[in-house]
Amino acid sequence: MTPGKRPFSDRPIASRIAVGDAGRDTALPRLRADPSARPDSTMALNNIQFDMQVRVSRTRPWLPPGVLPFVPRPLPIVRSDTVEPRIDGVPLTDLIDRFELAAGMQPAGGAYGGLHPGSAWNFRIDDHFHGRSSMTTGTKTPLLVCQCGAWGDWPLLAEIVVSDSLVIWHRIEQPYRPERDYAVFGPFRFDRNQYDEALRDLTDRSPQPLREHDAPPP
Repeated sequence: MTPGKRPFSDRPIASRIAVGDAGRDTALPRLRADPSARPDSTMALNNIQFDMQVRVSRTRPWLPPGVLPFVPRPLPIVRSDTVEPRIDGVPLTDLIDRFELAAGMQPAGGAYGGLHPGSAWNFRIDDHFHGRSSMTTGTKTPLLVCQCGAWGDWPLLAEIVVSDSLVIWHRIEQPYRPERDYAVFGPFRFDRNQYDEALRDLTDRSPQPLREHDAPPP
């Protein structure tokens, strides 16, 4: 569902958010104006990690009105993984919450969540974070989705540019609020080797392969 009123983040917001100046708020990574069309090799690089949460639960049976809730057979177990980027040690959900709240955007705070690979069609996690995802919107790739887990409800999109030495996330947008200005949120620039190693670490830590989800969504 597209978020309406959402709870504000309970994390403290600095009076001046770091936008291009790390001295304003040391809790945030450096955010820079967008030079991605002409990357400067002297600029500092961001560090990337990918966090994964695994949730396993039993489904609840649907029972028509008046039927006693006695189910003699075991209920199926459903697994739901979420994947969230962490930039310079800070979850991307925290970074975007702070930015949107400090900019006075509404709705904001608690609107985003990690990606749900198991609910995407023909999804490959390495392709996704190299800008070749089956879930792209035009030229842009979801970095986060709605906190409800639905891919199309409230995604945070970015163009992912990949070269031999760099991976750049830039031109970030919220497609349901095209008037919002995210020009100073990023770009985020990663060393290609460190980026690919973080993706390999993510797939190695997964109890089941995250490289490919070819089954249709449930």
